[in-house]
Amino acid sequence: MKKVFPQLEFQEIPTNHPIYHQFYNFNTLPKIHEHNNKPPQGFGLFYKGRLVCFYDYESDLSDGWEDPSIHNDPDEVRLKALKMGANIVSYAFKN
Repeated sequence: MKKVFPQLEFQEIPTNHPIYHQFYNFNTLPKIHEHNNKPPQGFGLFYKGRLVCFYDYESDLSDGWEDPSIHNDPDEVRLKALKMGANIVSYAFKN
């Protein structure tokens, strides 16, 4: 990302940011997998006040989008990942 936006640094996205409240409301980024016993966080690159890149840390949303047999996630975990994914896509098209 430094090659694309050399002047930008990732910033933690506050939970009141619209990306967490498009179709579905999240008070925090959903935890999809346990990695280092750290809380999930969303980070972003902001260009001219607009979120242009979203990075999930300690969450792995995309693991929840894969075939259920890959990670054996329970349905409720997969549903949270899919809902957050819907929020991300919706935010990208709306803003």
